[in-house]
Amino acid sequence: MSAPSELRAGGSDELVVALTKAGRTKIRYPAELVRDDGVRVTVRAPWAAPGVRDFGFVRFEPGDVFTEHYWRDRWFAVKEIRTGDGGLKGWYCDITRPAVLADGVLAVEDLDLDLWVSADGSCILRLDEDEFEESGLAERDPTAAGAATSALDELERLARSEGLAALLS
Repeated sequence: MSAPSELRAGGSDELVVALTKAGRTKIRYPAELVRDDGVRVTVRAPWAAPGVRDFGFVRFEPGDVFTEHYWRDRWFAVKEIRTGDGGLKGWYCDITRPAVLADGVLAVEDLDLDLWVSADGSCILRLDEDEFEESGLAERDPTAAGAATSALDELERLARSEGLAALLS
């Protein structure tokens, strides 16, 4: 585990977020370290994929800013998405194995399940449950599959009760 740190005033601590899925690199992108308290690592990065991605319920596009929260002891990551001018779009949550930060790389393994929560909390969507089922994780690693479904349930419960902002404060 890396030592806890805070972003230095006027300084910039950069790292690389490396997201893998099914043993393959899904995306790698530079991010600014905002905070690392030894349990949760928070980074900030612009929308890293090329062009616009329209999910129907939200659009990710150039100029959007992601403040991403990763835990070393939880099976999820919560990404707060804002427009370039600061307007909150909502939270996109990835169900992942606990994150590992080493040698400037924040390694995260995506386990297919996702949750979307709109800025006003009126739209809460469980996503990609079909992909999770098709992944075969339940057969290969039932413990991880159980942790993943429990994490999705926990995030949805939080989103429907006090909201995800409470988790991130």
